[in-house]
Amino acid sequence: MQPMYPPLSYNQDLQFPMSTTMNMDMSGQMTQMQTPSSGPNFDDEPPLLEELGIDFKDILEKTLAVSIPFKPVPSLGEADTDLAGPLIYCLLLGFFLLLTGKIHFGYIYGFGLVGCVLMYIILNLMCEENISIDRTMSILGYSLLPLVLLAFVNVFFNLRTFVGFLAAAFVICWCTFNATRCIEKALFMREQRWLIAYPVILMYACFAMITIF
Repeated sequence: MQPMYPPLSYNQDLQFPMSTTMNMDMSGQMTQMQTPSSGPNFDDEPPLLEELGIDFKDILEKTLAVSIPFKPVPSLGEADTDLAGPLIYCLLLGFFLLLTGKIHFGYIYGFGLVGCVLMYIILNLMCEENISIDRTMSILGYSLLPLVLLAFVNVFFNLRTFVGFLAAAFVICWCTFNATRCIEKALFMREQRWLIAYPVILMYACFAMITIF
């Protein structure tokens, strides 16, 4: 005597995405059988770098703008700021200093964070148009590139000489010029550019002293 089982019931309200598979029937012909597909579909997902807000083309454009002093300043809109480039430059600066036996990652991020916060406060006090903290960090971080080049040169040559001090002074002025003209264009502060340059040159002088000494 065979055991009696109740008929199987299912909820018709539950619907599953169906995927088509091929099945061979007894007559040798291919038939289509629909089976529920499992797992999310990642085809429509944006790239990871796009989700993180990292655009290498934009980083390259801003890098060239601070590398060539008289190159036109790129767009510095509120939604166009990124911190990927400044973070890369800070890591490179710390790495080059590490090659000379100096573990100064804490000093780099400490001076950088304090300097950006102070500049953010000063700029908002000087200008009627407010500037965000991430926009300030982006401008000052990209302008750090000449100091990264100075740290790279310091790996191969001793900069504690008269020529090294002249090179450091030139790099400080280079960084200050880049940051000042970017802030000047972003906030329309042409008449106050010398007031902007004074605290900026002090901040980059601290980075130069960390690099040389």
